Amino acid sequence: MGKRSEERMGHRSKTEKDAITKAPSGPPADLPDLPEPSPLWHPIATDWYLSLQASGQAAFYQPSDWAVARYAAELMSRGLSSDRPPNGQYVAALNSLMGTLLTTEGDRRRARMELERKKPPAATSAKVTALDDYRSAFGG
Repeated sequence: MGKRSEERMGHRSKTEKDAITKAPSGPPADLPDLPEPSPLWHPIATDWYLSLQASGQAAFYQPSDWAVARYAAELMSRGLSSDRPPNGQYVAALNSLMGTLLTTEGDRRRARMELERKKPPAATSAKVTALDDYRSAFGG
């Protein structure tokens, strides 16, 4: 998996830079009314489905994408609730469905989409604060 665009070194053409779709992280402002998760779903499937609603890529989802998300959550739930361990075909099919919804950063990079990370607030180091307090207490 390649690096995020801001982590890459070297020169990139304007065309390459423009080819990356950027979207804000976090839930989209105009999320449509969506069906609630099934109360019969496994908790992990429910958490996954709800996490999509709070993810930036959801801004690009159409009703058919949400239908695929519900289908994937149903498959996930059935697999997690089964007494038998999952087989390779099941896991591959579920991963493929999840990938079509761009649920991981790797999936989004392959699709040339990046969610803009929120910048953490600038924090003052505790050591610097203690040193400043010491200086002000002793007139330094």
